Amino acid sequence: MVQFALRRSHIVAAAAMTALVAACAHTPGQAAPPPIAAPAAETGPITYAPSGHVGMDTWRTAFSAKALAAGHDREVVKSVLAGISPLELWLGSSFQPAQTGIEDQAEFAKPIWDYLRVPMSDSRIRTGASRLAENPALFDALEAAYDVDREAIVAIWGMETSFGAVKGNFDAPNVLANMAVEGRRKSLAERELFSLMKILEQGDADRDDLIAGWAGAMGHTQFMPSTFIAYAEDFDGDGKKDIWENEADALASTANYLAHSGYTLNQPWGIEVLARTGFDFGLADGNERRIETWASAGLVPARGGAFETGGANYAELWLPAGAEGPKYLLFNNFKAFKTYNNADSYAFAVGLSGEAMGGQRGPVASWPTHLTPLTVGEIKILQAALNAQGFDAGGVDGIPGRKTKGALQAFQKSRGLVADGYPTKQALALVTADSNVGVASSPSGTN
Repeated sequence: MVQFALRRSHIVAAAAMTALVAACAHTPGQAAPPPIAAPAAETGPITYAPSGHVGMDTWRTAFSAKALAAGHDREVVKSVLAGISPLELWLGSSFQPAQTGIEDQAEFAKPIWDYLRVPMSDSRIRTGASRLAENPALFDALEAAYDVDREAIVAIWGMETSFGAVKGNFDAPNVLANMAVEGRRKSLAERELFSLMKILEQGDADRDDLIAGWAGAMGHTQFMPSTFIAYAEDFDGDGKKDIWENEADALASTANYLAHSGYTLNQPWGIEVLARTGFDFGLADGNERRIETWASAGLVPARGGAFETGGANYAELWLPAGAEGPKYLLFNNFKAFKTYNNADSYAFAVGLSGEAMGGQRGPVASWPTHLTPLTVGEIKILQAALNAQGFDAGGVDGIPGRKTKGALQAFQKSRGLVADGYPTKQALALVTADSNVGVASSPSGTN
């Protein structure tokens, strides 16, 4: 009780003193004390705790200064860069450039029929069809808003994250910082980091939202930060462009991207065709021709009937597995798919799987699995051999692109062969027989 009384007397005395000070402060005729000044805004370089990697710390200091000089908000810059740390994937002792190079990209390293096994699997097609059936109102709204077919949207969703099942669990700023420090894609990584900062500054996402795959692509349909800035949509109107958890926002963002890439509703991406005997496969040269021209040359739809193009008048002939495999006329929507991933095989998988999810499986023709496509290393040998003989295959990069196939077609024509440009071991043997570049120079272990 005594202790309580003493404490109470102290409280009373303190209250009296407070009242006296307040009265003195407001005595008439006396000036009020100046307000307490706010602390000065922090300036100068941002300091960070060490990341455990000297090269990363050096890069972060320089990039942080660059971000501030570019006008990015200081607190945003700090939040993006404060927690970065080295990842084994990018900066570990086991890192090899080929791990993120062409050798590991299925679009280039596998025969087309092997590449299609996952996107055309029964489980993928069933799931895609189920997603279309679960929410027809959403897909009706997406088609109405963006003029993009629902099958294209859901096919890309399946290709990118298996309908949201594998979106990635990396911190996007950290992945991009590691990519920048590793160095081969430094400029790209830094541009994407600036885009992440802009996303936060605009209030389109919170710092904790920025989850990505191993290369920095984010959300249900794997948008890079700069793509998010350009095309992400708040489709449900809740004030956030949530491509991570909100399926409507994510799919609307994909539809918006395709629409801006030139996609046209109700037009085909491709039509499988059959060719009459003696057809000149040298016409599969990347050039677009009128549908009437293709029909006159001897092409007919593989499923029968007349060509139904929804108003598209021009197409190119593409032979994904040479003259012995399925053949397709490709339209502008195929090009729109390639803005997502520039590989023909990726765009082909989007088109085929979308059609299958809508109820039409293809192709009609069988794949020529008796042929042996080239590995990446062997493609390089082919390219070098073609170049050595004056057939311009472009750079020796292991990518069997349009220029490489065109060079092979020119070689085949010069030898009176079927000029389909399909790079097989059989074709390589013919080309290298007349060249100083031999198959023996193929790097061992190349896939």
